[in-house]
Amino acid sequence: MTRAEVKNDRSLDLFAVRSLLFLPASNPRAIAKARAAGSDMVVLDLEDAVKPDDKTAARKAALEAAASDWAMPVAIRINGVGTSWHSLDLDAAARSAADLVIVPRAISGHLVHGIAEVVNKPVLAMIETAGGVLAAPDIAKTCAGLIAGTNDLRADLRLPLDATREPISASLQIIVLSARAAGIAVYDGVFNSLDDPDGFLQEAKDGRRLGFDDKSLIHPNQIEACHRAFAPSAAEIERAKALVEAFHGGAERFGNEMIERMHVEAAQRVLERADA
Repeated sequence: MTRAEVKNDRSLDLFAVRSLLFLPASNPRAIAKARAAGSDMVVLDLEDAVKPDDKTAARKAALEAAASDWAMPVAIRINGVGTSWHSLDLDAAARSAADLVIVPRAISGHLVHGIAEVVNKPVLAMIETAGGVLAAPDIAKTCAGLIAGTNDLRADLRLPLDATREPISASLQIIVLSARAAGIAVYDGVFNSLDDPDGFLQEAKDGRRLGFDDKSLIHPNQIEACHRAFAPSAAEIERAKALVEAFHGGAERFGNEMIERMHVEAAQRVLERADA
C-alpha cells in the first residue's frame, strides 16, 4: 500500500511523508501549536505521552481534535493490546475522523491485521521489541507502514541508557528490509535530545542513508531540520535529471560510471520526492 485515502477525498503518498510529529492528545497547547508547525503528519498520542490518570480525557480530546480541520493528515496512536485502555482506544479510533491509526509494540501480523479490520483505516505498526523485529516481515504484510520505536527497542534489548544507535543498527536494517520487501513506507524513530540540533540533523541524515522514508519527531523545532535531511539536495536533483535524460536502455556509460535501469528508477524516485 503506497497511498492512503485521507479526509476530504485526498490521497496521501506515505512514501513522501518526511516528518511524523508525536504529541500528547491530552495537551491542548501542543495540539494548537502542531496545527501550524508544518509537519507532514501529526500523531495524537494516547499511549506513552499520556499519564494513566489522563487516558480518558486524552481519548476524548483526540476524537475532538481529529474531527477538526487540519492542513496535514492526522493519526491516533492507541494503547497496546493487553492494556486496560486498548479496547476503548480501538473503538474510539474506529469512530474517529483520524486518517490513520498507529499500533504500538506490534508483535505479530495477526494482531495488526485484526486491528486494521476493526478500525477500517490505514494502520502504521510500531516495531519496538525484539519479538517485533523478528516478526517485522510478517507484520509488514498487514499494514501501510512500519515505524521503528527506537526507545522501547533499546529498553527491550536491555541496552545502557547512553547507548548509541550502533547496537540497534541490525534491528533498524531488518525493519527497513521488511518494509521494502512488502512495498510499504518505513519511518525512523525519535531523537530524544531537544537541545542538540546538530545531533538530530546527523541522525536524520543517517536514517535517510539507511533507507527510512522519514523520521518520528517529539518537538516542532525538529521539523525544519528533518525536512532538510530527507529532501533531495540540489546536487542530487540535478544528477538525477541528467541520469534519466542520458539513459536509453540497457547498460551504458554515464560520466565515469556504468548505469542500468535500476539506477534510473532510483533517480526517478529522487525526482518524485523533490516534486512532492
